[in-house]
Amino acid sequence: QVQLEESGGGSLQAGGSLTLSCRVSGYALSGLYMAWFRQGAGEEREFVSTFDSFGESVYAEDVKGRFTIYKDNTKSTVYLRMNSLKPEDTAKYYCAAATRGRSSGHRSTASYTEWGQGTQVTVSS
Repeated sequence: QVQLEESGGGSLQAGGSLTLSCRVSGYALSGLYMAWFRQGAGEEREFVSTFDSFGESVYAEDVKGRFTIYKDNTKSTVYLRMNSLKPEDTAKYYCAAATRGRSSGHRSTASYTEWGQGTQVTVSS
């Protein structure tokens, strides 16, 4: 059974940086489709970043150029490096995994069956 555990969230001022980690257990990271989503208070969960079927990183428009997704298969961990953080980046960030093809597309929450508990990121102005 796939288990995901996020860490690395925190509170910081605008312009700062954070790196979130998602440790995977119960399944080989190399066999999973991994993604990051976020959910602000009172908002729907939205796509942040993933690797497409070719292994290329994909980003939501509002984080492109500021966030970087990467992974270390030897550590079974996926990371999200977030630079130049803005107050609008404030949200709970979730790691998600799919063990099979993402039939609803790689940006859709419906494509992912496994979710972590989330880690809170709060950015103040």
